Amino acid sequence: MIDLRLLQQFVAVAEELHFHRAAERLHMAQPPLSQAIRRLEAALGTALFVRNQRHVSLTPAGAALLDVARRTQATLSDGIEHTRRVAAGLAGQITVTFLDMSVADRLPAILRRFRAAFPGVELRLQEGTTSEQVEAIVGGAADVGFMRRPGIVVPHLAIELVAREPIRVALPQRHALARRPSVPLAALATTGFVVTPREKGPGFHDQILGLCRLAGFSPVVAQQARQMQTVVGLVAAGFGAALVPASVAAVRRRGVVFRPIKVSAPDDMLHLDLIMAWDARRASPTRDRFLDAVRRMKPDD
Repeated sequence: MIDLRLLQQFVAVAEELHFHRAAERLHMAQPPLSQAIRRLEAALGTALFVRNQRHVSLTPAGAALLDVARRTQATLSDGIEHTRRVAAGLAGQITVTFLDMSVADRLPAILRRFRAAFPGVELRLQEGTTSEQVEAIVGGAADVGFMRRPGIVVPHLAIELVAREPIRVALPQRHALARRPSVPLAALATTGFVVTPREKGPGFHDQILGLCRLAGFSPVVAQQARQMQTVVGLVAAGFGAALVPASVAAVRRRGVVFRPIKVSAPDDMLHLDLIMAWDARRASPTRDRFLDAVRRMKPDD
């Protein structure tokens, strides 16, 4: 067996070209060093040194092995340093999932600051619905997700609030209520609604339906869409109204207007939470540094 210690001993002799000096460099006696080199030569089936009483030199095979041994030591040293950096959360990679950027409007700033602070960490980004993100995190395919509250109990899923925003109603620009400064939700009882599918985010879906029921009606679903920008696009096309987070309303779009809603409902139902979630069972120093970076972000950053 040719182990790393044997290579280290060989490199010392090859660089010193003197067994006694090499032994001193390695803090060992000369006879065990000479025996180790003979074992290495026997294992390789070739002489590595030309020895006489006055001189020690490398054979061609020895010179070739010296190059390999140095590269092996350098690779090992780099690997050890990388391992230490990963253990400290300074290197490695994490996969971050998110809703579309218009919803997670703080995410670009978070990513920019984290990359500047930790350039050794590779960030992999995946867009997905809340349900898709939960599945990826629990299954180990993602480390952190930015999503709405799942609306179901997910064992071991840690959740932390990132932002809370009011709900707005999106209306076609020519809708009869579009010119009002605010819209009573009950006035939309006969209007069709564009919603996201429940299986892609039951928490958000059920919250919207719950608000409508508090306003005294069950909404008629005119169309469904996975992404919020698609929902807004369908509203602009005249398919119906939609209840959306205020961050979506901040992005102007032709053919659609956004208005505050009026309905008697608990404050929690009148707002949508953006949360970050991760698997509490899985240890990851790099992920933990990312979570800390998010926590340090101010609302106006």
